Amino acid sequence: MNAQATVERVSHDGFIARRAEHDRDLLDALRFREPLAAERLVERYGERAYRLARRITGNGPDADEVVQDAFWAVIRKIDSFRGESAFGSWLYRIVANAAYQKTRSRNNRRHEVSLDEVLPLFDGSGHHAAPVDDWSPYVEDPALQAEMRMALGAAIDALPAPYRTVLILRDIDGRSCAEIADALGLNVCAVKTRVHRARLFLRRRLGDCATTSAAGLAHAVAS
Repeated sequence: MNAQATVERVSHDGFIARRAEHDRDLLDALRFREPLAAERLVERYGERAYRLARRITGNGPDADEVVQDAFWAVIRKIDSFRGESAFGSWLYRIVANAAYQKTRSRNNRRHEVSLDEVLPLFDGSGHHAAPVDDWSPYVEDPALQAEMRMALGAAIDALPAPYRTVLILRDIDGRSCAEIADALGLNVCAVKTRVHRARLFLRRRLGDCATTSAAGLAHAVAS
């Protein structure tokens, strides 16, 4: 093991130890089936679990159901928690997986789009088949930032559930590809592929928004 890996391992182990100490009272309450254990679990992790579920499912009612189901699963499975990761990470994996399964089970797909219809085309050598506009300067334009934020939110909501889930866990929650794979029952390669395709989709959507908005702004100024 090289020096960097050693430092990272020590740091990771230290983090888990600190979190274990932080949650020791909650873990004891859950394991001993104390009457107020469930209430303490909700008080400590309810808000963060809901935010994660809400981002993945895209709506409040589904997020509420996901969190309720996930917390009951945590209570039932508490004896299977071995402390190999922080309790919070273990709980979030359960919430993320429950939210992912919820989105997969939905029958209504009216707001989702096919990535194949909007992803950029590539030639045989792996390069873009058509010119790609550089819209990055527009990101710093205060006049366009509000529209860009709205476009980003709409684009994330439009992603098919499997892609939206991994993107949120990777780019918003900062989970590693290995953690995501473990939570969703995927392999790391599949996670990386979905994240990459989701980012390409967002880039395409934001590029279209920036180009259209900038053209409109330029026309308004000229008028």
